[in-house]
Amino acid sequence: MKALTAALLLSSSAIAQLQISGKVQNDVGEALTGATVFVVGQNSGAITQSDGDFVIKNLKNGTYELKASLFGYETLSQTIVLDKNQVVNFSMKPSFFMQEGIDVRAVRANKKTPTTYTNISAEDIEKQNYGQDLPYLLSSMPSTVVTSDAGAGVGYTGFRIRGVDPTRTNVTVDGIPMNDGESQGVFWVNMPDFSSSIESMQVQRGVGTSSNGAGAFGASINIATNKLKQKPYAVIDNSGGSFNTIRNSVNVGTGMINNKFTVDARLSRIKSEGYIDRSSADLKSYFLSGAYHGKKSTLRLNIFSGKEKTYQAWYGTPESRVEGDEQAMIDYAGRNGLSDSDLENLLNSGRTYNAYTYENETDNYQQDHYQLHYAYQFNKNWNMKVAGHYTRGLGYYENYETDDKFSKYGYAPIVVNGDSIDRMDLIRRRWLDNHFGGGVFNFNYANNKGLELVLGGGLNKYVGDHFGDVIWAEYMPNNKKGDKYYDNTSTKYDGNLFAKASYEWKKFTFFADAQYRHIDYQFLGIDEVNGEIAELDQRVFYNFINPKAGLSYRFNAQNSVYASYAIANREPVRKDFREKTLANRPSAEVLYNLEAGYRLTNKKAFLNANIYHMLYDNQLVLTGEINDVGGYTRTNVDESYRLGLELEGGYQILKKLGITANLSLSQNKIKNFVEYVDSYDASFNTIPQTVIEYGTTDLAFSPSIITGLALNYAPVKGLRISLMNKFVGKQFLDNTSNESRSMDAYFVSHLDLSYSFAALGFEEITIGGRINNLFNEMYENNGYTFSYLVGGDRTQENFYYPQAGRNIMLRLLLKL
Repeated sequence: MKALTAALLLSSSAIAQLQISGKVQNDVGEALTGATVFVVGQNSGAITQSDGDFVIKNLKNGTYELKASLFGYETLSQTIVLDKNQVVNFSMKPSFFMQEGIDVRAVRANKKTPTTYTNISAEDIEKQNYGQDLPYLLSSMPSTVVTSDAGAGVGYTGFRIRGVDPTRTNVTVDGIPMNDGESQGVFWVNMPDFSSSIESMQVQRGVGTSSNGAGAFGASINIATNKLKQKPYAVIDNSGGSFNTIRNSVNVGTGMINNKFTVDARLSRIKSEGYIDRSSADLKSYFLSGAYHGKKSTLRLNIFSGKEKTYQAWYGTPESRVEGDEQAMIDYAGRNGLSDSDLENLLNSGRTYNAYTYENETDNYQQDHYQLHYAYQFNKNWNMKVAGHYTRGLGYYENYETDDKFSKYGYAPIVVNGDSIDRMDLIRRRWLDNHFGGGVFNFNYANNKGLELVLGGGLNKYVGDHFGDVIWAEYMPNNKKGDKYYDNTSTKYDGNLFAKASYEWKKFTFFADAQYRHIDYQFLGIDEVNGEIAELDQRVFYNFINPKAGLSYRFNAQNSVYASYAIANREPVRKDFREKTLANRPSAEVLYNLEAGYRLTNKKAFLNANIYHMLYDNQLVLTGEINDVGGYTRTNVDESYRLGLELEGGYQILKKLGITANLSLSQNKIKNFVEYVDSYDASFNTIPQTVIEYGTTDLAFSPSIITGLALNYAPVKGLRISLMNKFVGKQFLDNTSNESRSMDAYFVSHLDLSYSFAALGFEEITIGGRINNLFNEMYENNGYTFSYLVGGDRTQENFYYPQAGRNIMLRLLLKL
């Protein structure tokens, strides 16, 4: 009898040891961390991990109601009959509280979208954010090279993705376009410490899916700012280190007030002396967001601002100075008319040489952003988002000019001691006073049968007033004080309408996208062109149709493939027009972009592999040709292309050790490239430019290989050690494929250590440190070149931007 009872008890115990496991994802298949999955009526449940997985153990046979909940998402429930271990998955739709979903859905891709992209989470951003400008958060991505004029990541920074310059990258913040209306670039120095207000970023390589703002010819960056937080919080983030760099940032938020209101704010300051001589930066910024959350609507006002004063390090360092060749430096000084004091500066400065020595050779600019977002849920299928925005920018750069021509500033020659004087030393300021405003909208439809539609558009107006004044001159006429020596006002209207559709059928997802874009751009007045004042009076119109289509196929939950084809059109930038006349106006560029790839995701590994082909018509490149107003501007070339393979992956080797890596291999070519070189006789009299035909050459600043490797080790709870490595292959400074006009390949490593714990009433205290350029690599990641012929002999001037050797940053992060 005892034996029978024991057997029954063992059998009952065995029956009781059942479990429910599964995954919680959002409605586009992305894992949700921190969701609660619980059994109704019992004290059993689990919290999802970073991969969205959960396990509930020690359940008996029976019928259960299982619920999944996460703030910002609609709660889901399933009833199951449990007689064996079961897998239950949840796909949660954002509730209207989850504002990020509406803000960025019109511009973001997801795992079902047939395009190439990389997501960067808030956690990843926080780990890397030591106060360097936002481009440095992208440095570990495939096909990406970041640059810094000051050499240490604070001040003027930029990036190239697939070798494409930043003016061809589309940037949005919460769906609002950020690219400057004329240069089409984003100046990150005007948005200091913006990384501290970012919830997530998505970088789409190629044309991508974004339909707001400037045309994407290399990549799109879609930024989402702080999302709704339910509880009050405060974050104090301080870092400092080499080059007297210091960063102080404070983030606070109220959490939900009366289940309706939230307020979030950030205040930041960053100061650095920079690696390059006199490349200091003094940056201040704030971010303020207030929101009302209703059952079917949200209304959010975002205000953020950045103010910068940056000593100019734009000139670069001559090749002779980088190489330490004293005779070559003396020869350079002779060719370029350097004074004795300038030559002394060149000879004695080392790699940190800065040509500018005037004490206030600075860039000064403030940019204020105002955004009002409104979203409304009509029903379970339809919602809409509309947003208005306004950006105000005002600032100048000041510089000292020696022996400059009177005629450039509208001054007549004067007679001093019987001598006619037509040159002088002076201090000038070149101003930009701009306004950018408009609105965007999108209507979103999704049913439960696999169909999703987005209808949207936007209209924006840019007004830029460009002018210059002389604040001191060696011979300033009294009647010229306060006059503007040039004044040019530009106005640009940019409007678009787009429609996107995706449809799931069995394991296929079909995607189509079409955008109509209209541009009306005019600029009037006078401006400085190649050292002279020239009349400008032009107006251009463009009407672009930009279609995209693609499909993806899911083999299972872990494996999928995709392919897409897109056509993009893009107008020239201000400089392309400013230095040309009506008779020599540049053509718009066209890009035909093919992307195809494979994605693998499981508990321990992920792999993204893709190939791309980017074929250009009329790409604008520098050829050295002088146009009809004497400027060296970009010229349309008939045919050029980028062809590449990108691999990105990661593997959890051990529970505490993981590895991520990427590899980019590419060919970047111009067919039938023709170079124009200035020619002079032995007496330096100008003769017609020399034309050199090269055939097929490499596109400038487009390395054929870029690799990244990161090791992440967490030996004990709270301690994280990361070693990040990057290799960038050789880059050419121009489009001639000439080895003497190139940048050497480089390999750079960074070591990051941090320890997090809770103490003294703080939810989290993180003490961290980073050694940048661990192995003290002496390298350059940007530069430029120009050449000329004298008596048939070629002289070339190469300039580089040296980057800092080994340097250190420390960090103290406090969370309440």
